[in-house]
Formats: sequence, structure tokens, C-alpha cells
Amino acid sequence: MRPHPLLLVALLLAGPAAAACAGPDPVEDAPEIRPGIEVLLSDSLHLVADRRVGLVTNHSAIDREGVLAIDRLHGARGVELVALYSPEHGIRGTAEAGERVESEVDSRTGLPIHSLYGDTRKPTPEMLEGVDILLFDILDIGTRYYTYIYTMALAMEAAGEAGIPFVVLDRPNVIGGGPAQGNLLDPDFASFVGMYPLPMRHGLTPGELARLYRGEFGIEAELHVVPVEGLRREMDFDDTGLPWIAPSPNMPSVESAYHYPGTCLFEGTNLSVGRGTPAAFQQVGAPWLDGEAVVERLREHGLPGVTFEAVRFTPDAPGDGKFGGEEVSGVRLHLTHREAYDPTRTGVALLVVLRELSGARWEWRESHFDRLAGTDALRLGIEAGASVEALTEGWEAASADFDARVEGYRIYP
Repeated sequence: MRPHPLLLVALLLAGPAAAACAGPDPVEDAPEIRPGIEVLLSDSLHLVADRRVGLVTNHSAIDREGVLAIDRLHGARGVELVALYSPEHGIRGTAEAGERVESEVDSRTGLPIHSLYGDTRKPTPEMLEGVDILLFDILDIGTRYYTYIYTMALAMEAAGEAGIPFVVLDRPNVIGGGPAQGNLLDPDFASFVGMYPLPMRHGLTPGELARLYRGEFGIEAELHVVPVEGLRREMDFDDTGLPWIAPSPNMPSVESAYHYPGTCLFEGTNLSVGRGTPAAFQQVGAPWLDGEAVVERLREHGLPGVTFEAVRFTPDAPGDGKFGGEEVSGVRLHLTHREAYDPTRTGVALLVVLRELSGARWEWRESHFDRLAGTDALRLGIEAGASVEALTEGWEAASADFDARVEGYRIYP
């Protein structure tokens, strides 16, 4: 079966580099990894057989050959796929962050695509009419701010209210299964970039999160998780040998995903996170910064697992309105040891250093920053001149408590 046109469109829009990394060679000596969609169709077909199926998905849901889950289900004998549901960025993954997504019809299958990032973010009873079972299959990068996991939560809630089963076709956590890192969200700051008290880096797969939602956060639904065959908790995406495709327009690589739990916080400032460049979320900058000075200050913090490089970059149609077509100066992060690296603490150090070096040119986008941070304490502490140690006090203990709390919801050894 040929890859679905939506996948081809996403690769073309992402450029030659993304196309080249869409099908990496399997990691040497890695066990065979099969995503949930393949396991469903080979071993768990009884879940969907003779049922009218709805699928919450996007372009990131592909099998080992790059074939979309949409095509796998639509072409499967005994499966009646009747409706599709698209998250933020749309079913093709091309809409910018926060951009409204419209409902449409899939040109390949003729199926309706109901937008869950337009008039509603939760499937309505009308959207679920004629659906006997609702499936979810989207790649998640393991960070509290990434909205796909809340699309899953609301879809799961809607399925429970409609009295139909909810099935997660699981996929690896792009940045691995733990440990958790960063602060836990204060429920007073809950939003669609943080609905539940999760840490900034949660260390769970979508299927594990769904189990947590039902067990701890009050979502009532008949839940089934079809696991990833061969996955181990410590694996990141590169370890799996599965084909990579950017799950959103500015998540070009696994390295970007590793830095995202920290650098995403800069979305709540007037500094660029490299949107519109091939290294989005791997670099932060502004026209007024001295990159060498930034690097010198960051090195004083002795942050493990990462090195820093002074860079200049020019965002091209960045989508966030920050310095499009303008050369900026800043810092590039390079991951050197994934187990030692804490992107959340590194992100706080970046905030402290760049806030001080920016002086009066610094601007907070207060409400958005606080939603991402899950608190206003981080922003207020930085403004008060608190140290990185003071700002992150208690984070490690809170994350360790979270890890202990979710142990019973984990699936992979």
C-alpha cells in the first residue's frame, strides 16, 4: 500500500531534511518495534471488528512502512472506518500553533474530518453519531504543553459520555519513559496547554496517560490500550527504528523534542525559539543579544548533558510573529547525554540569563507564560532576581513523587 497523500504533503512541506529522516535505518540490535496500529490489526482486531470506527489522528500516525493509520484501517477487512477527528495543526500537521482548524472531507477516503481545534475541542454527540468505538492514534513528544494529550483526554471523556469504548493505539514517548522532570502544574493555571497536574516532562506514552486520566483525574470511559510491541521504557524514538515525521510544524527532530520541555517556556516571552528554522526549540535568540555573552553565562551554571554554542539565525515565516526575516543572535543547545540532561532546569537557567542580558527589551507574555509554566511563581521569581536553585526548589521531589504515583499505570518494562 502506498503512503497516504497527507504523509507525502507533510514531508514535502517539511523540506528535504525531514524527508531524509522520515525513514531512518533501524537501530542496530534493537528489537522489532510495532506501533499500536499494527498490533491492533494483527492481534487485537476483535476490538474493532464489525463496529463503526471513529479515529482521532493526524499525519504522525504511521506504521513501520510509513503508511497512515487512516489507510491501514480504511483498507482492513472487517473494519468500517466512518469518521476522522483532527487535533491542533490539523490532520495534515501543517497548521501553525494556535491556528483554527476547519472540518473538511478526506480526499482519499471521502470520510468526514471533524475538527477538534475549531468550534470545539471535544467531540460533540453529533460528531459521534453513528460511531460504535473511538480510536486515538497520534505521536506525542512527552511534554505537558503539547496539546495532543488533551485532545485525547477530551475525546476519551466524550466517548465515555456516549457509552462507546475508547481505544488508544499506543506509540512511543519521543523523549523516553522517564524520569519525570520539572514542576507540576497548579490546577489554578489549567488550560489546553496543561489540563492536569502533570510535570513538564511526564515520561509516559499516550496509552499510559489515558490509564492515568481514568485512574486519577476522573475520566470515566471503557478504555483499551493496544500497546507498542517490543517497547522498553528507557527507549526514546531514535531507539525504536520507527520512521520519524515531525508531529507538528516546528518539531523537526527528536533533539528538538528533548529541549522542548525547557525552551517552550520562551513562547511566553518576546524572544524567538527558532520557529521558522530547521532547529526550532534547539535555539533561542533576539536581535539585541550577544550570543557569546549568553554562552559564557550559561556555562557558569554547570548544566549536565548539554553544551551551548553562540549562533545567528533568521526565522523564515515563523508563525509566532517573532523576527520573521530578521537575523537574530542567541544560543544553540546541543544534547550530549540524554540520561543526564534536565531540559526544565536548563530552560530556567536560560530564562534567568536571557532576562538579565535583555534588560528593558525583555517582554513577558504573562498569561501565556504562566499557563505554560503552570504557575505564576516562576515568572515572579525571575523578576525578583531569584537564583536557578531557588526557582527550581522542590521540583525534583515533586517529579519523583509523580513517578511513584504513576508506576501502576505504566505498561512497558
